[in-house]
Amino acid sequence: MTDADTVRARLRDVFGFDAFRPGQAEVVDSLLAHQDTLAVMPTGAGKSLCYQLSAVLGEGMTIVVSPLIALMDDQVRSLDLKGVPAAALHSGKTREENMDAWRDARDGIVKLLYIAPERLMLDGITDALSRMNVERVVVDEAHCVSQWGHAFRPEYLALPRLREAMPGISFAAFTATADDATRTDIVERLLGEDPTVFVFGFDRPNISVAVAEKEAPRRQLLDFMESRRGVSGIVYCLSRKGVEETATALSDKGYNALPYHAGLPAEVRTAHQERFARDSGLVMVATIAFGMGIDKPDVRFVFHLDIPSSVEAYYQEIGRAGRDGEPAEAMMLYGFDDIRQRRRFIDESDAPDAQKRIEHRRFDALLGLCETTECRRRSLLAVFGETQEKDCGNCDVCREPPVVLDGTVPAQKVLSAVLRTGQMFGAGHIVDVLTGARTERIESLGHDALPTFGVGTEFDKNGWRSVVRQLVAQRVIEADVAGYGSLFMTERGRAVLKGQEEVRLRQPAKRKGRKSRDGARRAAPVLSNDDAPLMARLKSLRADIARELGVPAYTVFHDRSLAEMAERRPDSTDQLAEIHGVGAAKLDRFGDRFLTAIRHFATEEASAT
Repeated sequence: MTDADTVRARLRDVFGFDAFRPGQAEVVDSLLAHQDTLAVMPTGAGKSLCYQLSAVLGEGMTIVVSPLIALMDDQVRSLDLKGVPAAALHSGKTREENMDAWRDARDGIVKLLYIAPERLMLDGITDALSRMNVERVVVDEAHCVSQWGHAFRPEYLALPRLREAMPGISFAAFTATADDATRTDIVERLLGEDPTVFVFGFDRPNISVAVAEKEAPRRQLLDFMESRRGVSGIVYCLSRKGVEETATALSDKGYNALPYHAGLPAEVRTAHQERFARDSGLVMVATIAFGMGIDKPDVRFVFHLDIPSSVEAYYQEIGRAGRDGEPAEAMMLYGFDDIRQRRRFIDESDAPDAQKRIEHRRFDALLGLCETTECRRRSLLAVFGETQEKDCGNCDVCREPPVVLDGTVPAQKVLSAVLRTGQMFGAGHIVDVLTGARTERIESLGHDALPTFGVGTEFDKNGWRSVVRQLVAQRVIEADVAGYGSLFMTERGRAVLKGQEEVRLRQPAKRKGRKSRDGARRAAPVLSNDDAPLMARLKSLRADIARELGVPAYTVFHDRSLAEMAERRPDSTDQLAEIHGVGAAKLDRFGDRFLTAIRHFATEEASAT
């Protein structure tokens, strides 16, 4: 087994880090001991470093099974800049490029071979790999192997075949999102009888979490964006049409925004993803087709215009923000139509009934997160079985605790209106009945003569919409997802109507004016006025180098590295080597250019004074 001093030396020399992040050292030790390993680590905790460092220290080759082409190529480029030989096999490369990568792997040149799971299903691939000097197989985004997970990928079912072909090889699985059922499935499908399992917690304390009721989503997004010009972010939409319209709206307001969805040509998607990885201050407006494996460190916000499918999906999507450890934001809007549409997606899928019941329960958990009156982070972590005693202080509920009221009587009024109108109408009509709106439809149906007409004096229309939304989330009423969203009473609703069960509701908020917008200014490394101009100079140099090499800027150096350079102003290669993220290969390749830039800046600064 490799000794600790050697491990630390390679961590510093190759990756430029003086110390491990929490959990990394234990996982690396397990991998170096050739134990089958499952590691569940928060997004941004440095999962890839665990298996990359282990590969650097090993004798043979590490195979990394990864689901996304862009992620594989980014990892290979990043490793190349660190002086670590790596290659990737996938459908996005030419036949010649794949043949070169295969030849290098066969000849023992590469330390890490990235391969897409669907290629493992091709005839002869598994047998050929079994004849190479493979030391370890790593499965990234391992939750994709589980049919109970939120992102099951059928091609992952080929992975057990790889294990059968390599009986003496250790396997490792990495994921950021896996509840108990998914972890059990991963172990049974991929790992041996006695694997080492690490669950290091799910909290991302640097991400501020907030949820808001959907009122005017386009305006709400633009209000949010107003103070966030020039920072990188992701806006998620449910539909392709929503993506296109939102990207256009942002572009019209002067934001650097691009669309991304499965309906775009492959070359457009690739170009947009590469621009997002390479450029600063770009906003990607996307469906869930974009994101898995995104390793851009400076994403400052994730904004959900529509509610995701589950807490697991939500957690993974917001985890694309703040991977550099700096403050970031997650904002989600949700509304009644979102709930109905998500329920319809589940019911109309081809999944077995048992799977549909699981998906409904997963969605229920997300609705519970939306409607919680307690610390939102505590509710989020509880879904993954993690307990947090104290309020986080970094979510909207902690910052502005909601008023909670006994909502039994308002719930009974809604239920009575639903029943008296025949359980045939949607939320808008029910709200009109409760608030006494004399619309043409109400009068033509005679609903202005109902006992419930106009009894909802305690709230305005927006307030009653909030009540209806909360009652749907709590399964007091449900919407007919197969029809036109007609509301009907559930068994729980029957108990509430009879006074056998109480309902607690958040006090519906009155519509507010535009809020103060301070989020984005908290979200970047803080530099003094003296250091900020040098930071800008170093960013410009980094961008030039990235363009020369055709790689994303962050693979040259992260913002944290540049901020340390601007603050500490190293004047020699020894001093530069002490900066976070400056390993030996990068020091040799880029050190002189950055030192020259720092010296020139210091000279200009001195002459100006």
